[in-house]
Amino acid sequence: MENMISFNIPPYIGTEIEYIEQAIANRKICGDGQFTKKCNSWLQGRFNAQKVLLTTSGTTALDMAMLLCDLKEGDEVILPSYTFSSTATSAVLAGAKLVFVDIRPDTMNIDETKIEAAITDKTKVIVAMHYAGVACEMDTIMDIAHQHNIMVVEDAAQGVMSTYKGKYLGTIGDFGCYSFHETKNYSMGEGGALVINNEKYNERAEILREKGTNRSKFLRGQVDKYTWVDFGDSYLPSELNAAYLWAQLENADLINDNRLAVWSEYRKAFEPIANTGRIELQFIPDGCVHNAHMFYLKLKDIKDRSMFIDYMKQNGVLTVFHYVPLHSAPAGLKFGRFNGEDVFTTQESERLVRLPLYYNMDNNDLRKVIDLSLNYFNNQNKER
Repeated sequence: MENMISFNIPPYIGTEIEYIEQAIANRKICGDGQFTKKCNSWLQGRFNAQKVLLTTSGTTALDMAMLLCDLKEGDEVILPSYTFSSTATSAVLAGAKLVFVDIRPDTMNIDETKIEAAITDKTKVIVAMHYAGVACEMDTIMDIAHQHNIMVVEDAAQGVMSTYKGKYLGTIGDFGCYSFHETKNYSMGEGGALVINNEKYNERAEILREKGTNRSKFLRGQVDKYTWVDFGDSYLPSELNAAYLWAQLENADLINDNRLAVWSEYRKAFEPIANTGRIELQFIPDGCVHNAHMFYLKLKDIKDRSMFIDYMKQNGVLTVFHYVPLHSAPAGLKFGRFNGEDVFTTQESERLVRLPLYYNMDNNDLRKVIDLSLNYFNNQNKER
């Protein structure tokens, strides 16, 4: 359909091409050049992080985190079922079994009150996936982890610039993982970053990221040659990707404020409908500052959602639902189990629909999405 309003348009500031050309002119387009270093340094400074390393994706950041947790075959990782497959595959890659627990219906995050019952003597990691850039209840999760000597990996793929009680997401657990995929608030096409919150893992992380070599120490002049010293892989993004990202990190607040303005317009428009009980809106707990990663509505059920998506598409607006719960997927059945009862995971996932939201969204497009949505709800009310 012509003039379809996209669900997402990758962010573009305007200096990306200039920086990519600089990287080419520097004759340094593989990893860890000046733009990668600029991005690492900016992320560390802005988020008060101990160490940040750009990676090829949010997925490989998670892969690194799980490998650094030193998981062994048979170990268990507790995680929500309502998340992207990368959250789970990173644990499987490291040799662990998956233990899914239910989510909170208000934030769609892991239900912190269900974690302890899922812990066994094989539990080694809890994954806190911050859905929509809204923090999990991290104080409780960290208390449980410390009590049971379990590591915490924050899947903050959607949470860049979000905070929990003044701390940036990704800097609270043992490791944090960001995504800079084209669907995220800040993009390098494909890319991510690993946040390391304990310096004892710094050297091993560098080795893991540099194909098992101590090349990072060589580049700093700490050794006179580099060699293969441990297990590793290649997790360095291209300088071309990092140059694209740098243009956006330089303008991080501009992008964040713009997205929050769109989010607020949606919120203001839909609150009257939500007050009637027809829909539910996103819940932001006290102490949480979100980054407007997404704006979603919760409809009555999967039938209502399907009708809404069809109606919007017929009228030129692309809206989407999100994850099919992993515990019901073929790989979820193969690699994991659900602990306790699935009270909210499936039910809530079938109600949720995401509206278009991206940097520099056209005001006319925003108004069209709002007006069409309100028309749908008003017409549905009349039909009943």
